[in-house]
Amino acid sequence: MTELVLPNDTNTLNNLMGGRMMHLMDIAAAIAAQKHSNRIVVTASVDNVSFRDPIRLGNVVTLQAQVTRAFASSMEVHIDVWAEDIPSGTKLKTNEAFFTFVAVDQSGRPIDVPEALPETPEEIALYEGALRRRQLRLVLAGRMKPSDAAELKAMFELA
Repeated sequence: MTELVLPNDTNTLNNLMGGRMMHLMDIAAAIAAQKHSNRIVVTASVDNVSFRDPIRLGNVVTLQAQVTRAFASSMEVHIDVWAEDIPSGTKLKTNEAFFTFVAVDQSGRPIDVPEALPETPEEIALYEGALRRRQLRLVLAGRMKPSDAAELKAMFELA
């Protein structure tokens, strides 16, 4: 997804507002999840949003979103954000995040989604880390006991 940063998108320093960036990220991630599942999707969680560098007024923002792994009805989506200053010819990765979406039926009930099959080394690395990230999300949300997070325990050798 590509957007141009206009004056109404910026703060008093003429940088893209963080909330506007998260709005764009949510849209791009939702499109990736919807395309993967061919279903209506809702945002379940957002984590690990990093704001590395400001995006300036007049920059072109490119958001690249991909489903990294699918579980029963949920999907993890990784997003990279790039800011480009066309006149100067510079392009900089400014943001990165993981979003989780749940596919739902017309009544809003969760529905199964197809498996995500990683192909490239980068996709495989994101796929393999997704279960640990999912367990961490569930523990932090109080939906999983830390003692039940086997992947996290193995990572820290807390057996």
